[in-house]
Amino acid sequence: MRSRAAAYPLLAVVGWGVMFPVLASALTRVDPLNLTTARYLLAAAVLVGLLLLREGAGALRHGGRAVEVVVLGVVGFAGFNLLTNQALEHAAPQQISLFVATTPVITQLVRWVRDGVRPKPLLLALSLVALLGVGLVITRGSLAGLGQFGLGGLMMIGAVLGWGVYTHGASRFGDWSPLRFTTLTALSGTAAMLVASIGADAVGWQHAPAAADLVAVAPQLAYAVVVGAVIAVLAWNTGVQRLGAANAALFMNLVPVTTFAVQIARGYRPDPVELVGAAITIFALVAANLANRARTRTSSLPQPTAVTDPTAVVDPVAVAAR
Repeated sequence: MRSRAAAYPLLAVVGWGVMFPVLASALTRVDPLNLTTARYLLAAAVLVGLLLLREGAGALRHGGRAVEVVVLGVVGFAGFNLLTNQALEHAAPQQISLFVATTPVITQLVRWVRDGVRPKPLLLALSLVALLGVGLVITRGSLAGLGQFGLGGLMMIGAVLGWGVYTHGASRFGDWSPLRFTTLTALSGTAAMLVASIGADAVGWQHAPAAADLVAVAPQLAYAVVVGAVIAVLAWNTGVQRLGAANAALFMNLVPVTTFAVQIARGYRPDPVELVGAAITIFALVAANLANRARTRTSSLPQPTAVTDPTAVVDPVAVAAR
């Protein structure tokens, strides 16, 4: 049963790993904010339609949890996606994907702040090793490359932090279906994206795309909507419910593997130091998650499921997430 449930987060992270190169190619024609807004306007429409068909109009009510849903939607959906698309203008997809792979570690830190559960020293040490690996990839082993961290790296730290908050929040909605949680948080996140995009267009920070631009990126947009924003986020939230956030988060380590594979298939030839850095990051993140999962399994033995065990709940996407 657990191996079958693992298919959900696996589907999500492979979909997201492919999505970064896809979005990067679309940004040559459409500004980041407008691309993100267009993507989630379409995705939100699909999610609402699915929710109405599956659960009826009553599922659109917040059940007294409107504030929490809005905050998670804005921080998770809007924050993560807007910052990620902006970062893709300043860093390569494979670099961005490595930042995303630090989500399991970030969610542990979010849990420390929100729930007072202190991470183990081993986890913190492995977190530093993972960041060292990210640094090797971005700088290619040269101190002269430190400037490449810049704005793109800062944006991704904010994006991953937002996604960690979202995933941690998702674990508190076990009485909702993944479809309902995904749809309602996506609606609030999309509203925030729309406001941000209209404001950016109004002050000249970006320009509304022409119809020809949207047609030119239609294949990328279709993938980002159907796979990245609907299927992947639903699969992610389903995996969090069935496996527990700690176990589901382990799969985020496959995001950079997928992205690197796509980029290499497209002709990218990484330097040896980049491969070493990627391997260090993935090794450290897998080790951190395995250590956490072992501790979670031990502490949750008296409980019937990992989802109902407070110790097992580490952490939105999602789409997704993430």
